[in-house]
Parts: sequence; C-alpha cells; structure tokens
Amino acid sequence: MIRASVIVFPGSNCDRDVKVATEAVGAKVNMVWHGESEVPASDFLILPGGFSYGDYLRCGAMAAHSPIMRDVIAKAKTGTPIIGICNGFQVLLETGLLPGALMRNASLLFVCRDVHVRCDSHETYFTGCYRGGEVLRIPIAHHDGNYFADQETLDRLEGENLVAFRYCDADGELTEADNPNGSQRNIAGITNPTGRILGLMPHPERLFEKPLGGTDGRRIFESALVAAIDAAA
Repeated sequence: MIRASVIVFPGSNCDRDVKVATEAVGAKVNMVWHGESEVPASDFLILPGGFSYGDYLRCGAMAAHSPIMRDVIAKAKTGTPIIGICNGFQVLLETGLLPGALMRNASLLFVCRDVHVRCDSHETYFTGCYRGGEVLRIPIAHHDGNYFADQETLDRLEGENLVAFRYCDADGELTEADNPNGSQRNIAGITNPTGRILGLMPHPERLFEKPLGGTDGRRIFESALVAAIDAAA
C-alpha cells in the first residue's frame, strides 16, 4: 500500500480535500498535526492549502517553523517527495526547499476562479501522467500568488526545466491577460532539481472528479501514486 502524509497546520482548510483526492487514487493517507515531531513512514508528503497561522507575518512563514517541519525538511533532503499546494507552496518557499517568493497579487485582490495552466515539465514525480505542453483547467484561490525571483534564479529555473506549470490561455499561449496574479514569466508552479519537490498555486484537489466539474487535477495524485509504485518495484 502506498502511504502519503498530509501535514495539518492551524488554519489549513484544504487538508481534507487532498486526503480525499489522494485516497481516491489508491493511497493510504495519514493526517499529521503540525505539533508532532516526526512524520510517519510515507512515500510522499503533502502540504495543503489554507491560511496557516492566519497568514500572519508572511503567508507560510510561521508554518515553516512548526515542530513537524524539522522532520519534513530532513526527509526532503533525503529524497522524500513533497507537494505544496497554494499555502503549501508558500511554506516550501519559506523553508528554502524551493527558491523565490510569493508576493501579493498584482491586483491586490484575492483571486478565486478557474485558470488554464500549461504543463511545461512532465518528467517529475508529480507530473508524470501529463503530456508536455498539455493545457489544464484548475482552480486558484489566493491573495499572495505572485511568484518572484531574481533574474538569475528565473533563468536557472527555465534552463534546467524546473518550471512545472505556467498560466496560459486555453490554447497554451502565455499572455499577460491570462496571468491572474502577475507572476514572473507566468509561473504557476516549480520543482526542485530532482523533480521530487513541487510547489504550485492552483488547487488540483478541487478538480479531480466529474462531480466537481472536471478531472484535470487528478493526474497530480495519480502521478505520485505511479511514481511511488515504480520506486517500490
């Protein structure tokens, strides 16, 4: 049985959603409270969306120093795959497991709607079931999703194919009008050099089955399951 752990912080509100989505593809899920000191044996970890610690200071800044994060960081450094979704992406940046920062949306407004994103890096732990260049429709819901990094970091991300998802139009074209938050180079999600850590702002767990209006997010979780099965074989 493939095992996943969802880290739950005060203010998490998408933790049950990712649990349901992950269980739907066949994994066993542990819910791990932020105050614990150790994550149980897991094939991959999920940092869910929400408003950890009420988004005080900077989004994800306080969660990055929760007791459980010492073990999460240690496991990440030894190769345990991790996906951070929305607030979870913010936490990954605050811990330094991924580069860059997420600033206030360029509009200064909370944005909650479906967007199109293009999968630009499909050979990673969490994107292996997508096709390169495939366009997906996935919801966003955030106030601080404006990805920023210095030009050297941006060039490295692109040069090493570490930009996993970009905001685009329905045909996959990168336009300013289809960038919902002002993110540099339309970046919606990035990975680390091993492809085992993914941070993304869109919420794949909110569009993983037909009753929710679509299934474009489901393959994030299926990709993790397939990668874990392959690793165990």
